[in-house]
Amino acid sequence: MKGHSLRSRLEAGRSFVGRLLRDRHGHPVSGRGWNAPHGKAPGASQGSPRRGVRSLLGVRSAAGQVLFLQIAVAVLLITGALVALVFQARYDSERDAEKQSLAAAESFADAPGTVEALRSPDPTAALQPHAEEARRGSGVDFIAVMSTGGIRLADTDPTLIGRRAQRIERAAAGEAFTEIFEGEPNDAARAIVPVVGADGSVVGLVGAGVRIENVWGSVDRQMPVLFGCAAAALALATISSALVSRRLRRQTHGLGPTEMTRLYEHHDAVLHAVREGVLIIGGDGRLMLANDEARRLLELPPGAEGRHVADLGLDADTAELLASDREVTDEVHLAGDRLLAVNTRPTVPFGGTSGNVATLRDTTELRALSGTAEVARERLKMLYDAGVRIGTTLDVVQTAEELSQVAVPRFADFVTVELLDPVLLGEEPSGVHTEMRRTAVSGLREDHPFQPVGDVIRFVVPTTPMAAALASGHAVLEADLTVAHGWRAQDAAGADQALAYGVHSLVTVSLQARGVVLGMANFWRAERPGPFDAEDLSFAEELAARAAVAIDNARRFTREHTMAVTLQRSLLPRVLPEQNALDVAYRYLPAQAGVGGDWFDVITLPGARVALVVGDVVGHGLHAAATMGRLRTAVHNFSSLDLPPDEILGLLDELVSRIDQEEGRDVDSDGITGATCLYAIYDPVSGLCSLATAGHLAPALVRPDGTVDFPEVPVSPPLGLGGLPVETAELRLTEGSRLVLYTDGLIENRDRDIDTGLRLLRSTLAEDTNRTPEETCQAVFGAMVPAHRRDDIALLVARTHLLDSARVADWDVASDPAAVAPVRAACGRQLETWGLEEIGFTTELMLSELITNAIRYGAEPIHVRLLHEHTLICEVSDGSSTAPHMRRAATTDEGGRGLFLVSQLAGRWGTRYTPAGKVMWTEQSLVNGQQAAAGLLLDDTSW
Repeated sequence: MKGHSLRSRLEAGRSFVGRLLRDRHGHPVSGRGWNAPHGKAPGASQGSPRRGVRSLLGVRSAAGQVLFLQIAVAVLLITGALVALVFQARYDSERDAEKQSLAAAESFADAPGTVEALRSPDPTAALQPHAEEARRGSGVDFIAVMSTGGIRLADTDPTLIGRRAQRIERAAAGEAFTEIFEGEPNDAARAIVPVVGADGSVVGLVGAGVRIENVWGSVDRQMPVLFGCAAAALALATISSALVSRRLRRQTHGLGPTEMTRLYEHHDAVLHAVREGVLIIGGDGRLMLANDEARRLLELPPGAEGRHVADLGLDADTAELLASDREVTDEVHLAGDRLLAVNTRPTVPFGGTSGNVATLRDTTELRALSGTAEVARERLKMLYDAGVRIGTTLDVVQTAEELSQVAVPRFADFVTVELLDPVLLGEEPSGVHTEMRRTAVSGLREDHPFQPVGDVIRFVVPTTPMAAALASGHAVLEADLTVAHGWRAQDAAGADQALAYGVHSLVTVSLQARGVVLGMANFWRAERPGPFDAEDLSFAEELAARAAVAIDNARRFTREHTMAVTLQRSLLPRVLPEQNALDVAYRYLPAQAGVGGDWFDVITLPGARVALVVGDVVGHGLHAAATMGRLRTAVHNFSSLDLPPDEILGLLDELVSRIDQEEGRDVDSDGITGATCLYAIYDPVSGLCSLATAGHLAPALVRPDGTVDFPEVPVSPPLGLGGLPVETAELRLTEGSRLVLYTDGLIENRDRDIDTGLRLLRSTLAEDTNRTPEETCQAVFGAMVPAHRRDDIALLVARTHLLDSARVADWDVASDPAAVAPVRAACGRQLETWGLEEIGFTTELMLSELITNAIRYGAEPIHVRLLHEHTLICEVSDGSSTAPHMRRAATTDEGGRGLFLVSQLAGRWGTRYTPAGKVMWTEQSLVNGQQAAAGLLLDDTSW
């Protein structure tokens, strides 16, 4: 750019930047400072004259700054001149006042009679009239006559007569002088001259002067004229500066210095940095500007600027296009061995002189760069897809399969993934990594040559690329497997099979998370001819790193899930108790996202009764499973008290509330955030089912005719909320009825609300009336279990049986000791009828003890009942609620051994309370119709 003025460079740069800021159709691209109408520079005036003046006066543009500077200089100069004039005028006035004072003083001193008056006896009387007259005649403000000692003898101000004047020593010495006096009685321009006698001696002094305020008053009267002249001069300077600035503004297009500098710097920066050749050709066809890229592409000679394009040694067509006014877009021209895409646009719409701007692109290099960019975009898209597709589940095997699938076919033709066995089990990997289990294989075809899923893959040969990747922690490339002798050394037969199939290139990378090796991922190419290269290593490592994190998350979830499932299954019933009242089947499925707190139970109760329990603890994980175990244990303990369902749930609610209160003090404990429970008791003798619920769904009842009902059970709050009593509902169930208890995970999920779930359950249960409980569980789970379970599912199906009346015997007993023998004999006969005469003596003995004590310590009515089920149950009831208890009797005691005797003879025994009193019961196990022989029999019962 040597030899060009700043203006020409700005014009060329402005034209070039305008060309860059046009779109492919030649329209300006909007942007700050460049979206101006054609022919107008940014900031150019487009409005009213007032807006133009305002723009002119703005200090942002260079013209505005010049105008401001010129006006400031004019103001400073005019102000300086005005101040100088004022001071000069004051100085001249003071000199004139001093001369006037000197003339007046000399005239009075030289006047005839002045010497004689000074020597007269009364100088004041002689001189005072003449002093005042002389003052008026000379035009000064005061005249004073003083003695040689400075005492005023006469003064135009009579009050000063007799007072000493200051600084008159020079005059007293015979020297006349003038000065600007500052002091008493006032500041003045004064003159002091001596009065000399005939003998030459000084006989007195005469002083005359003009007060300072009167001297400056004349100057002040001239100030309006001075200020008027200064204002006129400033106005003329402003107008001339505005005219100069207006012309400058037109020439700089309203740009400020910063913008001009930035435009110049950007112009040079863009010219040198842009990867396109840029040429600016003047209207006369001469080259005005060429950047470095244009010089390289066109191989321009040195000093090309200023020469005609036809003289630059260019191709004729190219030179003709550059010299013409044609507008072209991506027109291809030959330049040496390059094909250039040429674009031309006129520079006139962007200001400056007429001409063209041309841009040049090397299409060969652009094609190569486009291919590289396309590969990079594809890799980024693959990584994005990997982030979306890998780790969709918390299953280790599924995550490994997702890794193998996401890379085929865009990166590899086949992908194999091997994981350590501890990783598959959810455990922390440890030890050596030379053996892994193939977990996933994906490829373009099914007939791959690789070992199948489930095989153990060994990496014992250190020269294999897999062993190298494990040792280094980085991806290893085998671009040509035909010469990869280390790879063949591990499994020569398998390597030959893979090569015969067409596998020719490999990238292997270890799967590591938190610095721990989890497995290996191998990427193979067989179908596409191109091998992997070094650029593929970083992509493989990034893909493996993302997959390793997902696999590790799945592994940790698997470990926690396995622990929770193990805990929960250990807390759930492993086998159902032996009983004949119900045929029971159950199903339990933990949630896929984590084990929850659903549970069920079947509890045998005295009197051949059975309790059915289903509950649900809110939440998932170990805490929910542990809470479920605590509640299940509590239900077992409360059931041993043989209480009705409403009292059982009341005790359970109180327990949950107490646990929440105690654990609520611990900030690290979650307490029991919510729990529901359904408790039902079925009596096969009467067919009566008593049930109560605490926030749980009511059971489904399938009657023998296929009718499905959801009995109305009084609603009570979930456990732990308290405040409302629990109520019990009673159902009379016929033989063969099915009672279906379930948790909400079976009914409700993200795609199905409760009402829809209940309708589906009703229709499923009504399909077949002859299903067994096991078949019912299978049908319900087959129809209602969702594909993705967010909650646990517990299902309990019980089909009712009624105890045959022939297996029930009962007697009313009078409150008379004599009534014991007849009842005992009747019981013996009934046992013979049932074929249980072998245990008749033991049974009669226990009944005799229980009946005798009921008569002695209880209250009427007294009733005896025998139940022949899988055990022999003896029940003695009375109207008293007195609690019996067993105690240790002394050797000399006559009583106190009754309950001890019963406990030794019966397999189980106990007491349950009824609204009318209590029931003492015993159970005797039947082993081939025989009961074990009794030991020493004693004759009393302690109450």
